[in-house]
Amino acid sequence: RVQMLESGGGSVQAGGSLRLSCAPSEDIGSSYCMGWFRKSPGKEREEVAGLDSHGSSKYADSVKVRFIISLDNAKNLVYLQMNNLKPEDSAMYYCAATMAARIGSVGSMFFGWDDSRSYPYWGQGTQVTVSS
Repeated sequence: RVQMLESGGGSVQAGGSLRLSCAPSEDIGSSYCMGWFRKSPGKEREEVAGLDSHGSSKYADSVKVRFIISLDNAKNLVYLQMNNLKPEDSAMYYCAATMAARIGSVGSMFFGWDDSRSYPYWGQGTQVTVSS
Protein backbone atom coordinates (compact mmCIF):
# COMPACT_ATOMS: atom_id res chain seq x y z
CA ARG A 1 0.00 0.00 0.00
CA VAL A 2 1.25 3.49 -0.81
CA GLN A 3 2.65 5.35 2.18
CA MET A 4 3.29 9.08 2.21
CA LEU A 5 6.66 10.05 3.67
CA GLU A 6 6.82 13.47 5.31
CA SER A 7 9.83 15.39 6.58
CA GLY A 8 10.79 18.90 7.57
CA GLY A 9 8.89 19.54 10.76
CA GLY A 10 10.49 21.13 13.79
CA SER A 11 10.35 23.98 16.27
CA VAL A 12 10.55 27.61 15.32
CA GLN A 13 9.74 30.98 16.82
CA ALA A 14 6.77 33.01 15.66
CA GLY A 15 7.55 34.76 12.40
CA GLY A 16 9.91 32.02 11.31
CA SER A 17 9.69 29.60 8.40
CA LEU A 18 9.74 25.87 7.81
CA ARG A 19 9.48 23.75 4.70
CA LEU A 20 7.74 20.40 4.76
CA SER A 21 8.33 17.76 2.12
CA CYS A 22 6.30 14.74 1.17
CA ALA A 23 6.76 11.93 -1.30
CA PRO A 24 4.87 8.70 -1.94
CA SER A 25 6.62 5.39 -1.18
CA GLU A 26 5.88 4.24 -4.73
CA ASP A 27 4.81 5.70 -8.03
CA ILE A 28 1.27 7.07 -8.00
CA GLY A 29 1.11 7.90 -11.66
CA SER A 30 0.99 11.17 -13.54
CA SER A 31 -2.44 12.41 -12.46
CA TYR A 32 -2.95 12.90 -8.75
CA CYS A 33 -3.92 15.29 -6.03
CA MET A 34 -1.96 15.82 -2.82
CA GLY A 35 -3.08 17.60 0.27
CA TRP A 36 -1.67 18.79 3.57
CA PHE A 37 -3.81 18.57 6.66
CA ARG A 38 -3.03 19.37 10.28
CA LYS A 39 -4.30 18.45 13.67
CA SER A 40 -3.59 19.98 17.04
CA PRO A 41 -4.75 18.70 20.44
CA GLY A 42 -8.39 19.42 21.10
CA LYS A 43 -9.11 20.47 17.55
CA GLU A 44 -10.52 18.72 14.52
CA ARG A 45 -8.21 17.84 11.69
CA GLU A 46 -8.28 20.65 9.18
CA GLU A 47 -7.19 21.15 5.63
CA VAL A 48 -4.18 23.35 4.93
CA ALA A 49 -3.45 23.23 1.20
CA GLY A 50 -3.97 21.05 -1.85
CA LEU A 51 -2.22 20.70 -5.17
CA ASP A 52 -2.74 18.51 -8.21
CA SER A 53 -0.28 17.24 -10.79
CA HIS A 54 -1.61 19.79 -13.30
CA GLY A 55 -0.52 22.68 -11.11
CA SER A 56 -3.79 23.82 -9.57
CA SER A 57 -3.65 24.67 -5.88
CA LYS A 58 -5.93 25.72 -3.06
CA TYR A 59 -5.35 27.02 0.45
CA ALA A 60 -7.26 27.31 3.66
CA ASP A 61 -8.06 30.94 4.44
CA SER A 62 -5.96 30.76 7.60
CA VAL A 63 -2.75 30.11 5.66
CA LYS A 64 -3.28 32.01 2.42
CA VAL A 65 -0.37 34.28 1.53
CA ARG A 66 1.80 32.76 4.27
CA PHE A 67 2.03 29.16 2.96
CA ILE A 68 3.02 28.00 -0.51
CA ILE A 69 2.45 24.50 -1.84
CA SER A 70 4.55 23.37 -4.78
CA LEU A 71 5.32 20.24 -6.72
CA ASP A 72 8.30 18.50 -8.23
CA ASN A 73 6.36 16.51 -10.77
CA ALA A 74 9.27 14.33 -11.81
CA LYS A 75 9.67 13.04 -8.27
CA ASN A 76 6.03 13.17 -7.15
CA LEU A 77 7.44 15.37 -4.37
CA VAL A 78 5.26 18.05 -2.81
CA TYR A 79 6.53 20.89 -0.62
CA LEU A 80 4.77 23.12 1.84
CA GLN A 81 6.70 26.32 2.44
CA MET A 82 5.40 27.89 5.64
CA ASN A 83 6.32 31.51 6.27
CA ASN A 84 5.46 33.96 9.04
CA LEU A 85 4.49 31.07 11.26
CA LYS A 86 2.17 31.73 14.18
CA PRO A 87 1.70 29.77 17.41
CA GLU A 88 -1.73 28.69 16.14
CA ASP A 89 0.02 26.89 13.26
CA SER A 90 1.46 24.42 15.77
CA ALA A 91 0.12 20.97 14.90
CA MET A 92 0.94 17.59 13.50
CA TYR A 93 1.00 18.01 9.74
CA TYR A 94 -0.08 15.16 7.52
CA CYS A 95 0.45 14.64 3.82
CA ALA A 96 -2.17 12.76 1.82
CA ALA A 97 -2.60 11.71 -1.79
CA THR A 98 -5.09 10.28 -4.18
CA MET A 99 -4.78 9.24 -7.80
CA ALA A 100 -6.81 10.29 -10.79
CA ALA A 101 -8.16 13.48 -9.25
CA ARG A 102 -7.82 17.19 -9.78
CA ILE A 103 -8.38 20.29 -7.69
CA GLY A 104 -11.95 21.39 -8.28
CA SER A 105 -13.21 18.02 -9.40
CA VAL A 106 -15.71 15.87 -7.58
CA GLY A 107 -16.07 12.17 -8.24
CA SER A 108 -17.37 9.03 -6.67
CA MET A 109 -14.41 8.82 -4.31
CA PHE A 110 -13.19 12.42 -4.43
CA PHE A 111 -15.13 14.82 -2.27
CA GLY A 112 -12.93 17.84 -2.82
CA TRP A 113 -9.32 18.72 -2.05
CA ASP A 114 -10.23 19.84 1.44
CA ASP A 115 -12.09 16.69 2.46
CA SER A 116 -9.90 14.07 4.14
CA ARG A 117 -12.17 11.32 2.80
CA SER A 118 -10.81 12.04 -0.66
CA TYR A 119 -7.39 10.68 0.21
CA PRO A 120 -6.65 6.95 0.65
CA TYR A 121 -2.91 7.42 1.18
CA TRP A 122 -1.55 9.14 4.29
CA GLY A 123 1.70 9.72 6.09
CA GLN A 124 2.53 9.38 9.76
CA GLY A 125 2.75 13.12 10.22
CA THR A 126 5.48 15.59 11.10
CA GLN A 127 5.26 17.89 14.10
CA VAL A 128 5.43 21.66 13.74
CA THR A 129 5.77 23.73 16.90
CA VAL A 130 5.73 27.51 16.84
CA SER A 131 6.61 29.37 20.01
CA SER A 132 5.61 32.94 20.76
